[in-house]
Amino acid sequence: MLIGEVAQQTGISARMLRHYDRIGLVSPSERSAAGYRRYSDADVQRLFRVEGLRSLGLGLAEIPAALTDERFTTRGMIDQLLDRSRDQLARAQELVSRLEQVQASEPEAWPDVMRTIGLMRGFDADDASVRQRQALSLPDADERDAGVLVEALLREEDVNASGAIAWAVARAGDAAIPLLAAALDSPAEDRRHRALRALEKIGSPAALSALTDLADHRDPLLRARAHLARGRTGDDESIDAIVELIVLGTADIEAVEVLEGLARSDDLAPRIARALAVATASTDPAARRRLAGALGSIPGDEAVTALRDLAEDLEPSVALTAKALLRAHE
Repeated sequence: MLIGEVAQQTGISARMLRHYDRIGLVSPSERSAAGYRRYSDADVQRLFRVEGLRSLGLGLAEIPAALTDERFTTRGMIDQLLDRSRDQLARAQELVSRLEQVQASEPEAWPDVMRTIGLMRGFDADDASVRQRQALSLPDADERDAGVLVEALLREEDVNASGAIAWAVARAGDAAIPLLAAALDSPAEDRRHRALRALEKIGSPAALSALTDLADHRDPLLRARAHLARGRTGDDESIDAIVELIVLGTADIEAVEVLEGLARSDDLAPRIARALAVATASTDPAARRRLAGALGSIPGDEAVTALRDLAEDLEPSVALTAKALLRAHE
């Protein structure tokens, strides 16, 4: 086939075919009676192989080796292309993240853009102490910095730098909350937990609201913290879940404090005492001691009755704890 026929049938432009010929990648190997160069069937097959390799991402400089090197394998090529594609994807995602951070700062002029980029570079420093100083050196809270600060916090592994950046994020206030709330659904556990701690540190009504929506989250830590946040807002629907935290010994001190706050309501104190009393059926003596301690901070006759029952517990440490708390009640 002549070059025009090949171009028409394959969809490859004549210009590209001439380029392949010029660099020796695919050249017509036959001539017609009139002396025109023609592509043989083998040439066309080679052409399709070249196009296939190009479609997989191989560069023109790499294709000759792929076609002729006996050590070259299809699996090896695919592995190489996968590595390259993943690297390109990671760089593209990093660029998107950076551009989103610049966009979130709502720059009005180039100096604003350059300021945000400078802030990002500071948090990209290899030295954790540099990242820590960067956070501590920021002037009064600027809501435009929230995107950069949140991303820096979510990826920070150094304890000291993380504390400094968390302080800066807290100063940014409610502007950081939507970004932190979005990170709570991250597939990476460490990012979820950093976002959780940051929201708790901010502690504003909006931050607590972001946490209270997590009671059904797949992450057990987020679920636990959500119930505690609900209790702090006066929501009595989480009483049973908070009692369970005491049984498990998970954030049990905080759980007792939250229940104590809820029990200031005369309507809720008996209900809380009953929930704690039911939980004392636990076979774990340590759990019963924790529950006795919680009952000691709950006012009313229901709590006293439950403590009297625990004062007769077969486990001496549980009975002694309950008796001491009864004396305090009296």
